[in-house]
Amino acid sequence: MKNATLAPILGLAALLLAGTSAAQDVPSLLKTADQFRSGGANSAEKLQVETLVTQHAADGSVEKERRYTVFVQSKRQSLVLMQSPAEKGQKVLMLGDDFWLLMPGSQRPMRITPMQKLLGDASTGDIATLSWAEDYSGQLIGEARCGERPCLHLSLQALRSSVSYQRIELWLDKARHEPIKADLYVQSDKLAKQARFLMDAGHKQVNEMVLQDQLSHKKETRIRYLSRTPRTVPETWLNPMFLARNPSLE
Repeated sequence: MKNATLAPILGLAALLLAGTSAAQDVPSLLKTADQFRSGGANSAEKLQVETLVTQHAADGSVEKERRYTVFVQSKRQSLVLMQSPAEKGQKVLMLGDDFWLLMPGSQRPMRITPMQKLLGDASTGDIATLSWAEDYSGQLIGEARCGERPCLHLSLQALRSSVSYQRIELWLDKARHEPIKADLYVQSDKLAKQARFLMDAGHKQVNEMVLQDQLSHKKETRIRYLSRTPRTVPETWLNPMFLARNPSLE
């Protein structure tokens, strides 16, 4: 009789302990997923990321293509240089929660939001930020199937109102914790985009992020990472007034 009474209590304790352990594991899961997105770099490393963004029509044909150089620095600072002829000379600077657009021929930096579109459904925040671990808290919902693969389902909440997405439903590979797919929700809690993460041939890093618009035109935008190399930029490059007065950074 005594054992029968204790059994439900011990079971409840085991569930509570399991839940605590899962909650504690979420930050490490996100750090691992971030490293797949940053090509193996940890959050303290500074990178130069070459990115190709392609917008596809509903029939799969290519509508537009743009190339960007992104300098990802510490303390959530990033600088985006537009490299395609149609946008050459434009820059986007992100300093924490503040974003500026700098246009050639103008000495007035313009304030923008992380959701400011670059091309198709790719926003500034999509290509300039690579850290879920720093920007979100969350919980492990449980296990699920992602096609043929077992995966972990995480629900993430933004730690600040300025990030691109206030809620992310994220699925990671159960064994390696690489990102597989994500549902991206904006501040109104509407599903804005669905993302798929494609790995390179060696399964060492995310090679491409595919975004499917869920709000309007249902087009597909692909963000392809061409290269990631260590790079520290001069401190002056992270000053909007310096960038406005010095359009060339060569």
